[in-house]
Amino acid sequence: MILSRRRLMGAAAALAAAALAPAARGAQASGFSPHSTGAPQPFDYGRLKGLARERAAQPFEAPTRSLPPAVAALDYDGFQSIRFVRREALWAGTGRRFAIRFFHRGYRYLEKVRMHEVVDGTAREIEYDAAMFDLRKTKLAGERLPDDLGFAGFRVNFHTDWDSDVAAFLGASYFRAIGVDRQYGISARGLAIGVGRPSGEEFPEFTDYWFERPAADADAVNVYALLDSPSVAGAYRFTIAPGASTAMDIDVALYPRTAIDDLGIAPLTSMFMTGENDRRVGSDWRPEIHDSDGLAIANGDGEWIWRPLVNAPGTRLNSFADRDPRGFGLLQRDRDFDHYQDDGAFYDRRPSAWVTPKPGGSGFGEGAVRLLEYPAGNETIDNIVACWHPGAPAQPGQERLYAYRLDFGVRAPVQSPLATVVATYTGIGGVVGLPRRYFSWRFVVDFVGGVLATLPREASVEPVITASRGDVEIASARPQHAIAGYRAMFDLKPADDSVEPIDLRLFLRLDGGALTETWLYQWTPPSPETRRALLAG
Repeated sequence: MILSRRRLMGAAAALAAAALAPAARGAQASGFSPHSTGAPQPFDYGRLKGLARERAAQPFEAPTRSLPPAVAALDYDGFQSIRFVRREALWAGTGRRFAIRFFHRGYRYLEKVRMHEVVDGTAREIEYDAAMFDLRKTKLAGERLPDDLGFAGFRVNFHTDWDSDVAAFLGASYFRAIGVDRQYGISARGLAIGVGRPSGEEFPEFTDYWFERPAADADAVNVYALLDSPSVAGAYRFTIAPGASTAMDIDVALYPRTAIDDLGIAPLTSMFMTGENDRRVGSDWRPEIHDSDGLAIANGDGEWIWRPLVNAPGTRLNSFADRDPRGFGLLQRDRDFDHYQDDGAFYDRRPSAWVTPKPGGSGFGEGAVRLLEYPAGNETIDNIVACWHPGAPAQPGQERLYAYRLDFGVRAPVQSPLATVVATYTGIGGVVGLPRRYFSWRFVVDFVGGVLATLPREASVEPVITASRGDVEIASARPQHAIAGYRAMFDLKPADDSVEPIDLRLFLRLDGGALTETWLYQWTPPSPETRRALLAG
């Protein structure tokens, strides 16, 4: 299924400009907030897990999607013009450091999502009120909207900058957060099922949220969620801590309704349209267009891996087998504005997202990091998914527990002690100035960090290169003083006319020891006709 980034990003970005208003009417320093008027119910994470287990034992019921005609008729611009009124935010005017602002239903956000406030172990539902939204710029102004219309999602705001979101949860089980650059980009999901499956993915949805009222001086806020889908129900706890990076400690309890052999734990969703390594969009004036430029893995064996992303010519699903990985993420390593030249989307400021498994769950154990890449003709399409795929299928009646930390920020919270890849370039192979007798493709990989800058020029640095098919030629590794690192280069000569992908692997070695992380790449050779055209020049 192709996901429109307009669905996942556009609404939250535009609605971030919330309506200015005076202090909250009737805000209370203690007790429930004014809109929390539902019947009180005891609540904690244990009860939420019990609710998820009970739901999994019942047949799945699809969430409410029906809307009043006027709301259903909202187009993209109409939906974007809805503004949440700040004084109506949860905890507004109470002196707390956090506030919760809600998204209206409409456009493509049809599902009614229930919201609750939790105070001292007791929860009450937060009732929808049209007065919470400024509708003057929409056709809804003056309409009588039902009291039970409900919400589509929410945003988290923090006292250091009330004008900027910390995180937003909107659409199925999607959520995202910002780092120090205050720029949205990559999204996360509560759960993925069937990533890359030919018959299509199943998209579980968060049907209910609970917001635990924080202490006045709290630097983190707890949000709970109930997930449901035809295959599974689940309970989630998010502890969200803003900062230079926004950190989320996430606890997950899953209760399958059916056997599931293609679970995706801690899924990340991003966009890669074109980059220095993959120039498939020659008509766009911008040199690079992507939210993330690579998948990074710190595997359980201590190896650090970097896999540059591509705008794949067809759907690709790769698995990187592992046991108890130390972490993985989709990163935006290239943060040079000159490489993007986009002063509207600011791709150089897009956050990276890093998953760190934690004690407290049943462990990630045996499995694989999965990477899905499929074609994107424009930058509104999220065409990249990365997630953890457990080795053992989930079975009905089981409880699957996972715990991990998810960081959104400029850098991953852990860094390799080895040199890392900072750029990958590709192009026609051969020796400049000499006629090309056959087709080959060149790969250029730049490494920076570790001990590279301290090596003497005469150091015998060796590029270690393997290819799943074809012949490696003209391999070299030499200092690159402009970046205080090393550049590795090689050509790959395909063994035949096949256009099946070829897997490549490279790292730099000195005296038998690795100097760099491992660069992995999957290259699809062009057709024989394209090869002949490239040779002709």
